[in-house]
Amino acid sequence: MRTLVAIASLAALIAACGDSPAPADNPAATPATGAPAPPSAGPLPVPDPGSPPPAGGEQGGAADWRQVASAADASNLSRLDQAWRLGRAEAEDKGFAARVEALGALVDPNAGQTGRLQPAPGSYRCRTIKLGTNAPGGPGYLEYPWFRCTIELTPGGDLILTKVTGSQRVRGLLYPDTDRRLVFIGAQAWGMDETGFPRYGEQPVRDQVGVFERIGSNRWRLVVPWPKVDSKLEILELTA
Repeated sequence: MRTLVAIASLAALIAACGDSPAPADNPAATPATGAPAPPSAGPLPVPDPGSPPPAGGEQGGAADWRQVASAADASNLSRLDQAWRLGRAEAEDKGFAARVEALGALVDPNAGQTGRLQPAPGSYRCRTIKLGTNAPGGPGYLEYPWFRCTIELTPGGDLILTKVTGSQRVRGLLYPDTDRRLVFIGAQAWGMDETGFPRYGEQPVRDQVGVFERIGSNRWRLVVPWPKVDSKLEILELTA
């Protein structure tokens, strides 16, 4: 995959420059900002981008996310602006306006920045924010404590984001899209008994497709519009 190999080269350059990087997770009762970071596993080794890719690569080895995403998930992604608008409005209407406002750039739909879209391989802190609900009577806002995520670069040049801890975990690929965002395609594992992750498309209710953006010097977010459970908009914040 030439395009993803280009990503691999960029990620390797970032790392070389020293720029470090069931379904419920028991949401925090108070904002989790400032919670201690989980122990870091340290940076992962960056494979040689010239190494031959594994047979088929991850998710079939496709370089274009449109060749992988289902029609339904692609449609959900095209309605991202609507999910932002309705999700945030519902959270505010249900009494969480101060909580939402305190999140700053994390909940600003236009906060995505150009450059350094791919985090360097390694271990990161991450937490989930959910805006709006997709069920009658559901909460308009959920904020979870900090967990652990990783960014991995495979020998074939695939860039993989994994939420490692928590009862809602996710793993998937980051695909190139525009100069302001990547597209994530992956699937969730639920509960503490599952030791692996389903492949995208095996269990549609577990699938997640969203946009991945850099919103600060060492801060990124994965935004999933119209997720299958809980909310209208799900945000995974990632920070070094």
